Order: sequence, then C-alpha cells, then structure tokens
Amino acid sequence: MSTTERPRILVVGGGYVGLYAARRIQKKMRYGEATVTVVDPRSYMTYQPFLPEAAAGSISPRHVVVPLRRVLPKAEVLTGRVTTIDQDRKVATVAPLVGEAYELPFDYLVIAMGAVSRTFPIPGLAEQGIGMKGIEESIGLRNHVLEQLDKADSTTDEEIRRKALTFVFVGGGFAGAETIGEVEDMARDAAKYYNNVSREDMRFILVDAADKILPEVGPKLGQYGKEHLEGRGVEVYLSTSMDSCVDGHVVLKNGLEVDSNTIVWTAGVKPNPALSRFGLPLGPRGHVDCAPTLQVQGTDYIWAAGDNAQVPDLVGRKAGNENAWCPPNAQHALRQAKVLGDNVISGMRGFPQKEYSHANKGAVAGLGLHKGVAMIVMGKMKIKLKGRLAWYMHRGYHGMAMPTWNRKIRVFADWTLGMFLKREVVSLGAMETPREEFYEAAKPAPKPAAAKSPDQGEKAAQQEKTEAKAS
Repeated sequence: MSTTERPRILVVGGGYVGLYAARRIQKKMRYGEATVTVVDPRSYMTYQPFLPEAAAGSISPRHVVVPLRRVLPKAEVLTGRVTTIDQDRKVATVAPLVGEAYELPFDYLVIAMGAVSRTFPIPGLAEQGIGMKGIEESIGLRNHVLEQLDKADSTTDEEIRRKALTFVFVGGGFAGAETIGEVEDMARDAAKYYNNVSREDMRFILVDAADKILPEVGPKLGQYGKEHLEGRGVEVYLSTSMDSCVDGHVVLKNGLEVDSNTIVWTAGVKPNPALSRFGLPLGPRGHVDCAPTLQVQGTDYIWAAGDNAQVPDLVGRKAGNENAWCPPNAQHALRQAKVLGDNVISGMRGFPQKEYSHANKGAVAGLGLHKGVAMIVMGKMKIKLKGRLAWYMHRGYHGMAMPTWNRKIRVFADWTLGMFLKREVVSLGAMETPREEFYEAAKPAPKPAAAKSPDQGEKAAQQEKTEAKAS
C-alpha cells in the first residue's frame, strides 16, 4: 500500500460504479494530486447483463469480467472487504483475504458496493437455490444444467430423469426472463446430441409474484415476452410464489408441486447488507440516501451511486412524480459513475457539485439466440421492437456498454464465431472440485489383509464348524 502524504480517495467496491468512477477520477485528476484506492473481495468487475449469455455459452466467461488491476494500473487495488467505517477519524477497517484486518485512512469516500440477491426465508432455498449475480454462479448454472442432461441420458429410473429434466426459475424480471430464455435455448441445442433426451422430455417453469414479466419494457412487450416463452414450451405462472423447495420438492402458492434438481433464484436484489455497519443515512429499503449531486446526505466528502444508492430521479420529479428514484440498472450506473467521478474531483478542489439528471432511454432484453424485446425512448416517442431486431438492439447496446475496448472486441469476436460455429455443450462440472481426482489417486491404498498360515486356517475352519453346531 502507498505511504504517500497525498489525500486518499477510497472506493469501496469494484463493480460497475466503482470501476468507472475510479477511471474517471484518475482521468480528471492531476499527476500526484491524490491516491485512488479500490477495495473489493474480487479482483475483477463483472458485467452482469451478460451473465445469461455466459450461462448459455454464447460468451466466454472470462470475457464477461474486467480485471481491476489491468484497467486501473495507477490505482491501489486491495482484495478484501471494508467491514467498518469510522467517519469521525476518517478511517476504514479492511479485512483482507488472508491475515488480520487493518485500518486504512482516507480523505474522500465512494460507496459502490452494489447489491446482493434478495431472498426470503423459504424452506430449502439456501440449500437448493442457484443465484445469478456473479460469473461463478453463471458458469455453475451452465455446468449444472448440462450435467442434468447427462444424468437423464444415462439412467433408466423415470423419477430421477423427471427430476433432472425439470428446471424452475423464480423471478420474471430481466435476470429471470433472460436467463430462462438463454438456458432453454442451450438445452434445446444440447438435446440434439443425446440419444435418450429430447426437448419434449424437459420441463421449464417460470414463477413470479407479480402479474406480469419484464415490467421494465412495458405491459405490451412483457405480454409478448410471456407468450413467446410459452410458445417455446415454458410454463409461466404469475401472481404466485414459491412456498418451499426442501430437497428439490418445489411447492408453489398456486398448489403446483414438482421435483427439480435446478432451482434458479432471480427474484430481485437488495442493497449490500454491509452498508448497515457504516453509519450512513439509509433509505427505507437499505439504500444509501443521496442528494442529486450523489453526495451522501449530511456529508461533503462521501459519495454513492449505483444499486446501493437511493438517488433522486430529477427528470421524473420534473414530470410530476415527487417520489421518483433512479432504477438500479446499468444505464444509470454508467452515467452516475461519471458524474460521481467529476464531483469527487470538484469536491477535492473546492468547486461546486453537479447534479445527476438522466432521461430514461428505454430498455432491451434478450430471450435467447435471435429473440428479444426492446423499448427505445426518443423524447416523447416510444419505439417498441421484438424478435430478431430487438435482439440486435440488445447485443449492440450492451456490447458497446461493456467496459474497455479489450473486452468489447473479445465479446464481439465470441458473437462472430458463434455465427459460424455450433454452440459448445460441454459440462465442466468437475471444475468445482478440481482436486478430487488427484486426491483419489494420491490417497494411501488400504492395507491388504494379512495372509493366514495353514495352521491358522485349520483352526479358523474348526472354530466355524463348532459355532455352527452350537447354533
């Protein structure tokens, strides 16, 4: 770590906001003006909108993440967690991956911890559920689904087959609808290579407590998305929820009961719970309460943005909605990060802060290869697209939003190769336990039973006869 006397800008979190804010700050500040320190449990940033495509094998998992040290070569990147913040002393406590925690002084603070999966105390969910917030979960889901096809193909037990080929997805927002669309596409392609598994043997179920899916693109496109998925054989149950899933036995509120080895949980997100330990003003749902300048309310040296921040939507409020807040999506996170970076520099130099204001440009969603929905907002006009054209819009927007040209080129190269080569349908489930095979080969062999002498053998035989007569 740096021992410089320069002021330190501490960025807590290396996700979308943390990465872009740190890049913006380094771009704007003068040489030697400050030290930028980024703390995150992972050494990379994950572009979450691409997780469904990574799960389906359309994008290489390594191309969905951006290494922090490579993109921020002039910053201190610490792999660990900020556990507490002492605002009076301006000191943060950092718990590294190994070793004891230590204190890190700062002068300016950026809170960019993002969000975690929003779960409920449903029996069996913690043991059976699979999330979709990180690249590890995305890879794990892909390997798991293909593994279920392997199991179903190699068994004659109908109950095992049925449980392996039933896939339940809870949550019908962007993450849920896109993931089930991509995974169903992948499973349909993979089934062509199995002798004993077909798409008709599989059962895909999408559950949501709301009365519609894909609310971000509006009711009409949401209804189209529902009908499209149903046309592909996906069962969609709205206005219902999951009561339990103990040992894979899924019980829905509407009375449906199925057995499944695959339960994917995408029912929304919530701010990182660690925020409650920082002594910051929080909103009713746990977000950091921010002013339009992205400064944390009541402070002049702390900023926050993204999924963990409650930021007023000035455009919505001007339109008459006094309680409008910026939604937690990549569109706002990218733009907030840039304003936040500029405001940190302004605050450091004693200049006025700029308010964040952005009009919604619409939303795009992919539902598998060549399938999608999109709503483009141009002033007062809304353009609604569906099918292949919407899918192109989805890929074009997110492809250009992907951080760094290195990753943009790699993602577009994956897509280009996918046009000419067939999708990979290999399960690498053993990656989760890579040492198991070596351990089996290296562990000591059991000692062979000692050979008995002829006299011992005769005595043993005589003893067995005696015991037999006694019985």
